[in-house]
This record gives sequence, structure tokens and C-alpha cells, in this order.
Amino acid sequence: MKSCEVDGRRVDYYEEGTGEPVLLLHGYPQSASCWRHQIPRLAAHYRVIAPDWPGFGHSEPPATAPTYDEEVARLDRLAHRFGLEAFNLIAHDYGGFLGLGYTLRHPDRVLRLGLLNTRAHGVFRPWFYRVMLAQQWIATHDGALRRRFPLVPVHDLALRRYRRLGCFDRGLQREYLGWMDGPEGRRRYFDFFAHYPVPRVSWLAAGLDQITCPTAIVWGDRDLYLPMGTARELAARIPGATLTQLGGADHYVMEERPDQVTAALLELLAQHTSVQTG
Repeated sequence: MKSCEVDGRRVDYYEEGTGEPVLLLHGYPQSASCWRHQIPRLAAHYRVIAPDWPGFGHSEPPATAPTYDEEVARLDRLAHRFGLEAFNLIAHDYGGFLGLGYTLRHPDRVLRLGLLNTRAHGVFRPWFYRVMLAQQWIATHDGALRRRFPLVPVHDLALRRYRRLGCFDRGLQREYLGWMDGPEGRRRYFDFFAHYPVPRVSWLAAGLDQITCPTAIVWGDRDLYLPMGTARELAARIPGATLTQLGGADHYVMEERPDQVTAALLELLAQHTSVQTG
């Protein structure tokens, strides 16, 4: 991996290939390693950059609070740090949540947009929405539960399903969860959820029909956390968007169905765009 500084904090990232830039954003609680299947195949044709988002993986936590607006602004600073004026943006889960906001605020900078199993403009399934509200309550209320909450064991249990699906093994999972280990990791975790906007961000839904760049929605339809209806609404509301429904696939689609996801992304990247790379 390479390293750079953004806001005075170290950001680690993978970079391979040359040509038109492709920025890959991972989701929670992962790192850029979740794109390990896609990076080499995309890099055969494009300049591919996949960072560990600040606070995740090997990157240092952000210097400023991770509110939604600040995270979207951080994405802009990150893109500038990589020298990206106009680029393709492909994002999963939390990365897609940020990427959608970025595309609406900077439409002249996004050549093509790929969204993979992300809350995007919506919210989670009802049961997980309640889980997220509970996490936020714990994060904003100091007490014994916050001090003793077994972060890594709880996540290990939650991710067991995906280990069984072959998305990743325990070794890679240790990388995904390493950032939340120890006192500093606990602080990172609760700082993240204290600022995370669990309810809808209204302007995201309002702006879907304003997205004009080629857009691909790639979705596992057995996602425990995110309804297929979100994918269908994205595809219906974003002009010209395509929907690739991966039957029987779960949340971490780029790891569970790497070949199908890569094919869908290459198809997106082959589409004509009116945005100029400069």
C-alpha cells in the first residue's frame, strides 16, 4: 500500500494501472482490501485508487468530526490529494452513502457512478434501523455499557455469515476489524456512530433525478440490511441507470460474486460520458 496525508492525517491506499481514474470506496467495517478481486482487473485498463477510508483499515482517524457533510467534503479533499479532477466513482455500503452525496454536490467531477448495496438515499431494513439507533444511543451516552461493549466479538459474530459464504476469511476479517480494537479503536467506533445520520438525509432522495452521468446499480438481493427496493428506486429515479440484480447474493457482493461485479463495473466504465477528464 501507499500512504498520503489528508487533513494532516495518514491515509493508506492501493493504486494500480494507468489511464482514466477509478476511485473505489469501501463500506463499514471494511478496508480497501474488499476490492482485491476488482483492482487488478480494472487496473488493466484504468488508473485504480482504493483508499482505506479515514478511521478504517490502516488509515488514521479524521482530524475533524465524521458528520455526513464533513465526510462528503473529506471525499473531495481526498480526490484532490490524488490529483483527480474528473473520475469514475464506484462505492459500496457506507462508501456509496458518501459517494451519492458527493455526486450530487460535484456533478462535474464524476464521470460514471457505481453503487453497490448501499443505503444510498434511503435507510436500512426496520430491524437493522433499530440496531443502528441503539448503537447511536450507546455512542452518545457515556456509561458502563459503552465502556464494556464487546466491539470485536459482536462484529465477529455478525460477520460469521459472510465467512461461511466465502467473502473473506478470519485473517482478512482481522484487518477489517483491527481499527476498532483497544481504547483508541473504541474511541473511533463511538465517535463514528455518535455522528452517523441514521434517519434519511432528505436532499439525497430529492436529487436522484439530477444525476446525469452513466450510473450502474449492482445489488445482492438477499442483503440482510438493505432492501432490494432501494436498488429498484435508484435505478428508476436516476436517468438511464442500469440495475444488475445478483440473485441470492448478500451484502458484500464484490467479495461474494467478484466476477459478476467486475463484469458489471467494466460495462459501466465502457459507457460514454459527457464529462471531460481535462
